[in-house]
Amino acid sequence: MKISKLAIKSVFVAAVLALTACASMGDGTVAEKRQAILDMQDNALARLYSEKPDTRSQVKDAAGYAVFTNANINVFFVAAGTGYGVVNNNVTGAKTYMNMAEGGVGLGLGAKDYRIVMVFHTQKAMSHFIENGWTVGGNADVAAKAGNKGASAEGEGYLGNVTVYTMTESGLTLQATVKGTKFWVDKELN
Repeated sequence: MKISKLAIKSVFVAAVLALTACASMGDGTVAEKRQAILDMQDNALARLYSEKPDTRSQVKDAAGYAVFTNANINVFFVAAGTGYGVVNNNVTGAKTYMNMAEGGVGLGLGAKDYRIVMVFHTQKAMSHFIENGWTVGGNADVAAKAGNKGASAEGEGYLGNVTVYTMTESGLTLQATVKGTKFWVDKELN
């Protein structure tokens, strides 16, 4: 069976629109949007601490940490994703609300909703992230998960003075991509 280019483009456009809707903050006041992000953060940290108890002290003792929610999709050779989150400065108590978007190329098919927790071991690493926000890397994963059912391969990485943990919430994916991710300060929420 041969799939037309128009059919592939239509599926991709529909998937990106659905993905954007999933990762969007939607309607609400600034206070409501901030609270939704903080609730997501609390849930993600509770899961991380449950799965990796040693991370609780790592987050507490760090210069700061960030938690993001992201939904991404991979259709054949193109991957895209959007999300949002917050950077917490443990020294000053300041919170910086941020957005994220990612794009990449590689082989794969699927969509997933996942959380990212970044632990900044130095003030300089955290400031650099807030001010510059770019990351480039590779990604290979398999996930078949809905709620507490199914399984996924979780990751942990080290980027200089930053430790990054990822946790899949739900999705069905098989992908190997090279992607770039841009994080930027949300002017509306700060």
